[in-house]
Parts: sequence; C-alpha cells; structure tokens
Amino acid sequence: MKIPSADSAVIDPAKLRGYLLSLSHPIGRFKARFFERLGYAATQWEVLEADLRAQHLMAEAEPLAAGEFGQKYRIRAILEGPTGRADVVSVWVV
Repeated sequence: MKIPSADSAVIDPAKLRGYLLSLSHPIGRFKARFFERLGYAATQWEVLEADLRAQHLMAEAEPLAAGEFGQKYRIRAILEGPTGRADVVSVWVV
C-alpha cells in the first residue's frame, strides 16, 4: 500500500537540517554520518527532501499502530543519494 496523500507530505526543513543532517546533534549526528556517506549535507538539505519525496514517499508502506498524532507507516526502500545508495527505513505519520 502507498501512504495516503503522500504527494502533500510535510517534511520539516528544521528536522532535516537540525537533526537528520546535523553532525553536532546529540542523537542525530549518528544518522547524519550515515546520510553524509550517501552525499547529503545540512547545507543542501533540499536534496535529501527531494530524494525522500521521489524515492521514499512513492514506495510501498507498511501500516503500523496508530500513535498520538495519527496513523504511522513504515517504508523500507533504497535511497540513492548524490554519492551512494543504501537501504533506508523511514516512518511517517498521517
């Protein structure tokens, strides 16, 4: 199944810059190193946003238990970055 209304998903730029791509964030820095190997950087967070929209949000999703903020979905798909590719798991809330 696909995530409902995936084409209008909100991807918070602050979460991309300040968490997923931040080499200084206490928790996010480990994820940032992973994404850095794929060619992503906080200064060009828009590239990761575009790739998530094109590659992950259009992939098959697995529904998870609904949470406080809505229905959760997990996507496991290849993410091809500017300099590498990897199997990535992402969780989305609708």
